[in-house]
Amino acid sequence: MTLILYSKPGCHLCEGLQEKIEKIQATSQKLGKFQLEIRDITTREDWFQTYQYEIPVLFKSSEIDNTEHHIPRPSPRMSVTQLEQLLQKYW
Repeated sequence: MTLILYSKPGCHLCEGLQEKIEKIQATSQKLGKFQLEIRDITTREDWFQTYQYEIPVLFKSSEIDNTEHHIPRPSPRMSVTQLEQLLQKYW
């Protein structure tokens, strides 16, 4: 399973979310092993046009059927534990 984070350099909300996800990735027993893929929206015009006002944006990618499923944007005030619970809901 891969978790995709659409982000851009200098985005403090993106950086905060990435840090929390990395903590979950390192310690979570409930979610199991997963990859975190960071997609910089400034590297592709279509990503930039789609997400420039929405970042950070999360998707779960399924390698079984090559689909991506949107995960609702978590609050920046969410704790690591709360974020892990949100991810479990969409896992």
